Amino acid sequence: MSTSPVTPSPVSSELVSLIGTKALNRGTFRLASGREASFYLDAKQVVLDARGSMLVGRAILEKLKALGPLPDAVGGMSIGADPITSAVVTMAGVEGLPLKGFMVRKESKDHGTKKYIEGPVAPGQRVVIVEDVTTTGGSSLLAIDRAQEFGLVVERVVTVIDRLAGAQAAFAARGIPLESLVTIRDLGIDPDEA
Repeated sequence: MSTSPVTPSPVSSELVSLIGTKALNRGTFRLASGREASFYLDAKQVVLDARGSMLVGRAILEKLKALGPLPDAVGGMSIGADPITSAVVTMAGVEGLPLKGFMVRKESKDHGTKKYIEGPVAPGQRVVIVEDVTTTGGSSLLAIDRAQEFGLVVERVVTVIDRLAGAQAAFAARGIPLESLVTIRDLGIDPDEA
């Protein structure tokens, strides 16, 4: 049985173009994972841009609607996931959808409620973790742990850019699928460069 290639949506095509021009840098870089790479993807150049934020929010919302019932909330590790969460929640609001957002702190507050999870979420709710760039998945794995400790049910991770460097396997080992808006292949980069 053969399948025809999936035609990218206009939102996806524009997002790939924007990432290629605004977020992709060539050179020698040390990544958060500790690895060295010949390119760096600064997704904040896209998610903190008005057009880029709208595209990311719309693309993630499209993906979530296509995957089944919307989760109760989206969120991830501060500060990288914060603008993504905001973009998705804003686009949901534009469409009249009751999606909430949350933030996962690296450290708990030393005052007030002293919690890791911030936002209008409650234990038992279904959530999706969002991230800007995924390499090995370390940040999202920590966000998953903190969300689960709080009592949230993590259904999947959605990343803006997947470097195809092991995150999918790391999440699969936890029974959590990874969805990406863009991979380095979409940017013309061979995963062996990663």
